[in-house]
Amino acid sequence: MARNIQSLERAAAMLRLLAGGERRLGLSDIASSLGLAKGTAHGILRTLQQEGFVEQDDASGRYQLGAELLRLGTTYLDVHELRARALVWADDLARSSGESVYLGVLHQQGVLIVHHVFRPDDSRQVLEIGAMQPLHSTALGKVLSAYDPVAHSEALEADRKAFTDRTVCEPEGFEHILDVTRARGYAADVEETWEGVASLAAPIHDRRRMPVGAVGITGAVERLCRDGELRPELIAAVRDCARAVSRDLGAGRF
Repeated sequence: MARNIQSLERAAAMLRLLAGGERRLGLSDIASSLGLAKGTAHGILRTLQQEGFVEQDDASGRYQLGAELLRLGTTYLDVHELRARALVWADDLARSSGESVYLGVLHQQGVLIVHHVFRPDDSRQVLEIGAMQPLHSTALGKVLSAYDPVAHSEALEADRKAFTDRTVCEPEGFEHILDVTRARGYAADVEETWEGVASLAAPIHDRRRMPVGAVGITGAVERLCRDGELRPELIAAVRDCARAVSRDLGAGRF
């Protein structure tokens, strides 16, 4: 059996200690509660503070949970709520479109797939929850980049790889695509990431009207496109799904 890393166990114990009881604790309190030498406790606290997981009050010198830890916790809750609110609507979109449905959020300069509904046929398919997609070429990624300033910055800073001869990698061309995405309310990917595959996606907003994710469909070009253009009824279905999830998250009407 693999051995646990003692320093990580101690750091986790400190975070749990700070999360309960008094709002702020001094170094001596933390060290004695965990049975640690003051020097050891201070070293771990300093590392947690540098990472933003712990903050020290300038006046009292006491420690409390940091903003970064709270942000991560909020992100988890947001994603959990997003998935919960999207379940029924994503199923409906898969049935109405006949295609696979993906729900994605921004994560580490890419799109993390947090929910995937299989195409409603008997074909063999692989569950892609937890998979990552690029920001600059996929429909989900373009939507996030168009509406989320953080995603926008990360897409511009990332290595925009050309997956096919249709992939737009230059900053000027990419910015134009984002302008078009915002103007029409959805993004498209027609063989920009995978040959023979098309996708389209629309943004999901929360009660603060902030972009929290994107929902879209993916399938063969010949099914999603007609006469070289994405089918209007599929565009409408994806946008309706995104609006419905947004309403369930408290965003109101868009």
